[in-house]
Amino acid sequence: YDDERKIREVAMYRNAKNVGYYMIGPDSTDQLFDLMRPVREANPDSPAIWFIDHFFTNHALVERLNILEWDMRVFVDTSEEPTCESVDKYTEQVKHFLNGRKACALLAFGGGSTMDTCKCVGNLLTNPGKAADYQGWDLVKNPAPYKIAVPTLSGTGSESSRTGIMTNHEKMLKLGMNSDFSLFDQVVLDPRLAETVPRNQYFYTGIDTFMHCFESLTGNYRNKVVDTFAEKSLELSEKIFLSDDMMSPDNRELLMIASYNGGQAAGFVGIVHPLSAGLSVVLGIHHGMANCYALSVLEEFYPKPYEVFMKMMEKQKIDLPKGICKNLTDKQYDALYEASIVHEKPLMNRLGEDYKKILTKEKVIDLFKKM
Repeated sequence: YDDERKIREVAMYRNAKNVGYYMIGPDSTDQLFDLMRPVREANPDSPAIWFIDHFFTNHALVERLNILEWDMRVFVDTSEEPTCESVDKYTEQVKHFLNGRKACALLAFGGGSTMDTCKCVGNLLTNPGKAADYQGWDLVKNPAPYKIAVPTLSGTGSESSRTGIMTNHEKMLKLGMNSDFSLFDQVVLDPRLAETVPRNQYFYTGIDTFMHCFESLTGNYRNKVVDTFAEKSLELSEKIFLSDDMMSPDNRELLMIASYNGGQAAGFVGIVHPLSAGLSVVLGIHHGMANCYALSVLEEFYPKPYEVFMKMMEKQKIDLPKGICKNLTDKQYDALYEASIVHEKPLMNRLGEDYKKILTKEKVIDLFKKM
């Protein structure tokens, strides 16, 4: 008994939560109406709020969603990634529309930025304050409304992760609203939605799964379940991006599976994501492309993933222009360093507690100059 008690006192196990339900298959989006029926019947006077990537404004695909006339459509501007300011703005719009009513459900139709916006706004509908108040781990106290995700891009893992990423320009920080309440209750994975995605965007977004999975597997904070998700997603990523046609119907479906599983393996990353966050905060580079730039200069830390990534780029004929950090001012280089080094958990995950001795300011700025 004493030995068991000591084990319980020492071991701090996390009670992990996953997405409630998921559905996958071509044209599975057509079943949204049926999925929504019990939610609507339980809340007959409550509208649904649809967060839709602005790319689909006046798009025929939106008509397939069976949006009712009393629902609200929020077209999310994804030309920039979510910020605390944009999340607060959308929250105010939704609150004004609801006018004291409750939403029966929130739905996200788009890529990672749209899904993250939906998750963050959902938390703010039931919790006081602003988006910036909840950047961090487990700060959200009250459950969000029922949420459904319909990803039209794969790779970020937002559809299955417990975080909604936002840039805080005031603090020069890119950080998630990380909470079990951020998780979607239902995910619909329809590979046909990715048919018309431009090749470069498909690659830059999809490769995020490869990035956070190998970072998870090369870190100090390991978990056997997370490792299993990451290993399988990594295997699928290599199969997809080293194939002759990364956008074949089969590969689009496999990428949705890799992204979904990878999102569950994205608890702690490594060096790639902090450098990527610096590029996003300071230079406004979107996450997927920023990840590619980061890994392109990290061969000494990730030799095998670097080698595989370069083969993927060559196989898919993806061009990553050099010189994005050329001729920046000292102030900009300082900002890049600060916006990267602030991510202590992922950096400690890869490099340990002495990470600042390895990633000195000079070292980090030199890495950015190599991009």
